[in-house]
Amino acid sequence: MTAHTALSADRFEADRTHLRSVAYRMLGSLAEAEDAVQEAWLRASRADVGEVGNLSGWLTTVVARVCLNMLRARRARPEEPLDHTVLDSRPGPEQEALLADSVGVALLVVLDRLAPAERLAFVLHDMFAVPFDDIAPLVERTPAAARQLASRARRRVKGTEQLPPPADLARQRTAVSAFLAATRGGDFEALVALLAPEVRLTADRWVVPTPEPITVSGARPVAQGAMAAMGRARFTGPALVDGAVGLAMATGGRLALVLAFTVTEDGITGIDIVADRERLAELSVAVLDG
Repeated sequence: MTAHTALSADRFEADRTHLRSVAYRMLGSLAEAEDAVQEAWLRASRADVGEVGNLSGWLTTVVARVCLNMLRARRARPEEPLDHTVLDSRPGPEQEALLADSVGVALLVVLDRLAPAERLAFVLHDMFAVPFDDIAPLVERTPAAARQLASRARRRVKGTEQLPPPADLARQRTAVSAFLAATRGGDFEALVALLAPEVRLTADRWVVPTPEPITVSGARPVAQGAMAAMGRARFTGPALVDGAVGLAMATGGRLALVLAFTVTEDGITGIDIVADRERLAELSVAVLDG
């Protein structure tokens, strides 16, 4: 009888950072990623790894299977409303914000909109170079079908909206990136300089929330409102929103609100903030290249 070969805790710890990275991209939530890695350890520690040639690759598939089950369970239960007022009470908000920034908020939002099997195929292949032959058993498909899953996901990530002319896109990108930088940095005067004197901001009643939608006009009042939302800016990143450059905020990898901008030669002339879940679901969100 062949002796059972157990995986040591030290060997698992050597791959923990990598496994957490896989799990975070699969789940979009640092807390859930930590849970998935812990569950993967419990499963791996009970397995016989004596004939496993590539332990890192095997552990990657173990955590991916755990994440796939978590995604399917998430889809099966009704989505709970997002609470936009509790960001600062989330465990490790700074670490979560930094991680979201490094991966890309827009990417996390798009990944959240994919079917679980599509997300797994795209994350494992496009981000971690796992062969489709290894992905196929996880999604119970052929390698060719797994390749198609990743291809569909890739098209969603890139978006299908017709983009504005390059000059307009560059102007939008410059203005929106500067708006985010000024908001995050608390630079009030820099923010005012980006806004047209008669800029108009509208926010639906779910943004604050308030009984009625909010409208604010004028560069300084709008900038003051942006400064009050500095906490949210940590979880916000550039995205293509209906084919234009905007900002998307995600909490736990899920789209929480969107800022759509109108940018002209005079600067930012309009900002529309959307947090209504029905409206968010109708928006096309894609990753901004570069």
